[in-house]
Amino acid sequence: MNSERENNNKAIVKTLYKALACTCGDTKKVTGIIVDDLEWWFHGPQNCHYLMKLLTGEQSNNNNSFKFEPRSVDAIDDRVIVEGWEGAKAYWVHVWTFKDGVITQFREYFNTWLTVTELRPMGWLRSTTLWQSHPRDLAKRSLPGLMLAI
Repeated sequence: MNSERENNNKAIVKTLYKALACTCGDTKKVTGIIVDDLEWWFHGPQNCHYLMKLLTGEQSNNNNSFKFEPRSVDAIDDRVIVEGWEGAKAYWVHVWTFKDGVITQFREYFNTWLTVTELRPMGWLRSTTLWQSHPRDLAKRSLPGLMLAI
C-alpha cells in the first residue's frame, strides 16, 4: 500500500515538472496538483527562487529561464525528493510533501547538500539516513549542508 502511494506521488511530481517545462507562464496546468496555500521553504542564494517564480506565474519558462530537469526522483512515505543539476554551477533538491494526493508543502534547497534522516525519540543512539544528495559530477564542490528530519 505504501509503495503504491509513493509511486503515485512520484508520478504526480514527474507530471508537474513536465507541465512546468512547457507552461510559458500558464500555471493552470498545475492546478489541482498543488494546494492554493502551499507552504514553501527555501535555502540558497536569494536570487535563485526560480521554481517559486514559475509556480506563481511571475516568470515564464522561456529560453532564458532556469531549466529544472530532474536527475533522480525518490519517495519516502508522503514526501518526494527530486534532485538535479546543471553543470558545476547549479545543484538543487526539491522536497514535495503530499496530503491526500495533493502537494501541501515544498522545500527547495539550491546549491546545498541535503541529508534526510528519520526523527527518533530522545535516548535513541542513532538516527537513520533515509536519503542524501548524490554529488556525482559535483563531488569536488564545497557546498553548505543541511539535515531534514522527518
